[in-house]
Formats: sequence, structure tokens, C-alpha cells
Amino acid sequence: MTVRFNTVDVDGLKMFYRSAGEPGAPVVLLLHGFPSASHMFRDLIPELAGRYHVVAPDLPGFGMTEQPARSAFAYTFANIAKVIGRFTEVLGLEKFAIYVFDYGAPVGFRLALAHPERIAAIVTQNGNTYLEGVSEAFAPIQAYWNEPSQANRDALRGFLAPQTTLFQYTNGVPDPALVSPDGRNLDDFYLARPGNDEIQLDLLGDYKTNVALYGEIQAYLRNRRPPVLAIWGKNDPFFIPAGAEAFKRDVPDAEIRFVDSGHFALETHAREIGAAMRDFLGRRVG
Repeated sequence: MTVRFNTVDVDGLKMFYRSAGEPGAPVVLLLHGFPSASHMFRDLIPELAGRYHVVAPDLPGFGMTEQPARSAFAYTFANIAKVIGRFTEVLGLEKFAIYVFDYGAPVGFRLALAHPERIAAIVTQNGNTYLEGVSEAFAPIQAYWNEPSQANRDALRGFLAPQTTLFQYTNGVPDPALVSPDGRNLDDFYLARPGNDEIQLDLLGDYKTNVALYGEIQAYLRNRRPPVLAIWGKNDPFFIPAGAEAFKRDVPDAEIRFVDSGHFALETHAREIGAAMRDFLGRRVG
């Protein structure tokens, strides 16, 4: 299995992505979350590449993808979803399963709303689109949504601190010694780049538009009934198990599974999640 590390021009934006597997195989698009990048899939990609053409981009403002100035690029989820849509077009990906996690969920679900015909299946790993999946940990962010003052914006800077990254990676993991420090340290490196803090605060503020879209996304799930696998780190402090169970309300045959891990479940359960995905995609997509 060979992983390739690529850069492609998407309407003037240099986007970095990882790819593996035969180009003619069914496509799985992996969409990462905050504050990570496609490196979070380093252990999952080998689990899938034997059967699928796996493509994992870094979102704009994350990882190795270009970070345009805020004056030149709107850091909103709607705009990032448009970029990912164009990314799939530039690569010639006409139909694909999506794996969505954290920020990757609103990006992937917006892509599904815009191009439902492209979505072969949805695997959501702590990728929420239901109010019951949002924990109280979002309270400081919600305060900024309700009153977007400078003081409330500055109160969110703690979300960008190394101790918060460590918390995201290890909270809810029965044995934190199983979590490699490499991923979180790389995330902290990207967060520390000049100007990235303001980009991330823009996105934390814009996340309210994702919550506002929940009803529309749920209607899409109800009407289109895409195959859904919700495989969740059950101890996630941000997106709680009720958010996984809720998918059955709109897609009755959605498959719900839990692993004994936290938010970044791939850090401890990549092999188990990969096996579940192979089984699910093999039965539901081919």
C-alpha cells in the first residue's frame, strides 16, 4: 500500500491531500476536524486502501493546505464546503462515500446538500448534526454566537491552547498512554502559525450556521436515506452518544456503533473503525 502526498490547485488555492488505493476503485473521501488535518487518518488509510481509493484533503486554514489571509478568503463553513466541492471536481471524483469527523461533518453534510447525487454513503465518527449530540462544553462558544463581542471572542482563545489539544486527544480514553503525542503536537504547530488563531476564532463563531442547518440536513437524510454508519467514541466530551443514536430517527437502517474512546477515536481504534467501515461499505456500496 502506497500513500501519496499531493498538492492540487483549486481555483487558485493550493490544497494538500493524501491519497492511496487504486484510482478506479470506489472512492472514500475523508474529512478531518479541528484542530487537526489529514494526518489524523494516517492509521485509517492503510485499513481502507486495499479496497478503496482513499482521498484525504487538508481543509483551508488547516494542515499543509494554503492559508490565505482573512481579507482574501472567507473562513466560513459554507465557503470551505464550496472549496471541497470544487476539490472533488478538480480530482474528477464523481461519486464517493464520505467519512466526516468534527468540523468535517458540517463540511461533508453541506457537500451532500449541494450535490446529493455524489454521496454513496456516510460514515460519521463523532460528526454531529443533531442538537442532542451537542454537550455543555459548547457553552462558551454559544455565548460568542449570542453576543459576538471582542471579550467573548477572546474568551475562546483557550480552545487554541496546547492543554486543550491534549484534552481533546486524551479525555475519555481509558489509557492515555495509547495516544501518540505526535498528532496533537503537529496540531499545536499548525495552530501556532501567524494569523491562524484569528482564522480559528472566525470558524468557532461561524459554527452557529452549522447548527442552524441541522433541520435541513436532517431532511436530506430523511428524504435521500443514504447508507449511514455512525461510529462514535462514546466518551467524547463535545459530541455525546445521543448525537449518534439520533441518526436512526431520519435513517431508520442507520448502523450505530460505539468504541471505548474519546473525541479522536482513530488514535486508539483505527483498526476497529477501519474493519467496521470495510464491512459497512462492502455491504452498502460495493
